[in-house]
Amino acid sequence: MSYATALDHTYVPVAMSLLTITSILITVSALFAYVNYRTFKLPNTIGIMVISLLFSLALVLLGHLGYNDGERIASGIIGQIEFDNTLLNGMLGFLLFAGAMHINLDDLLARKWTIGLLASVGVITSMFLVAGGSYYLFQLFGYSVPFIFCLLFGSLISPTDPIAVMGILKTAGASKSLEIKIAGESLFNDGVAIVVFLAIFGMAVNGDAFDAQHIAVLFVQEAFGGALFGFAAGWVVLQMLKRVDNYQVEILLTLALVSGGATAAAGLHLSAPIAVVVAGLMIGNHGRRDAMSNTTVQHLDTFWELIDEILNAVLFLIIGLEVMVLQLDLHIWIAGVIMALMVLSARLISVGIPVNALRRLNREFHPHAVKILTWGGLRGGISVALALSIPASPERDLIVAVTYVIVVLSILVQGLSIGRLIRATAQETDSDY
Repeated sequence: MSYATALDHTYVPVAMSLLTITSILITVSALFAYVNYRTFKLPNTIGIMVISLLFSLALVLLGHLGYNDGERIASGIIGQIEFDNTLLNGMLGFLLFAGAMHINLDDLLARKWTIGLLASVGVITSMFLVAGGSYYLFQLFGYSVPFIFCLLFGSLISPTDPIAVMGILKTAGASKSLEIKIAGESLFNDGVAIVVFLAIFGMAVNGDAFDAQHIAVLFVQEAFGGALFGFAAGWVVLQMLKRVDNYQVEILLTLALVSGGATAAAGLHLSAPIAVVVAGLMIGNHGRRDAMSNTTVQHLDTFWELIDEILNAVLFLIIGLEVMVLQLDLHIWIAGVIMALMVLSARLISVGIPVNALRRLNREFHPHAVKILTWGGLRGGISVALALSIPASPERDLIVAVTYVIVVLSILVQGLSIGRLIRATAQETDSDY
């Protein structure tokens, strides 16, 4: 590893290897997890993010007081992590697969209309509502942002984050039906949102003309093509699992399915998130029932639960540390807080429309379903990663900063209170969500 001397005789890493950065992130995650367990006792992922935020803010404060060695070293390390590429092309596939493996396919299909409408109509409705609100809010704060960039912002902030949602639902005490709806929506709306984001990205950044036919073809190719590819890849691995009775080999096959499948789907311009989710559902359901022994199922579940916990810990650590490399002034903090309320309001409307429509078709919902689904729709690292993928521009800096504020508030406020809300509403009725 090479080093260079920076100002004030501070030694900052110039180029770190992937192994070095990974080692630092895992070590710090473990340390913060230990501190959280011993002191704050928050849900693990939220606790790690809170401590990393406090750590980052402490370094920034010390930097303003003239003690900037620590901030420079930490910022140098964080600056070398391409968060958008690390999450979207690396961690996301493993996290989605781990989540999809534990969802019962029959339960998912029983709620397919609710999940499908929330993941499609709900996301698009929220996108337009957020775009309109942000356009006027940015003007109010003196930022001139073209509407197409506001639409781009709406597309990246509207989907709920399966990583944040599923990690927190584990400790929230949600009913099985509610957990399936929230988790199922979160698993699939990423694929929809990324397709919409790519279409708007082309118009905002590349100057492409609006072409409804092109957008429709892109959606079919990415979303439906991704689902078909995930089904085919999952089926092939499933046949291989049926011919093996060795849990080490079977775990390796699932690893290959995720890493190789996601890479191949992206190379074919298909939705890798949707492909991985479909493959995970197949292995988690048909694989358990038809191709694995009890020993294999036990080892496979333990392995993917550990992968899920470790990657979640590292992800939330990075979210907390990212504050050191963002330009956040008071105006942006205020705008971010107001936008967080706007995003939550858009979520309420975009959830209320499909749920009330399904109620008219005699679909049963808990009286507080809209409230729970709204508050349980957390934003997370995927929104930050999409924002960071926008090329450098004044609009990009503003969108990244506001997105970061919204994500942090969503995880802290909604994530820490969703359990109490679920328990409070569950006491009123025993009906299904």
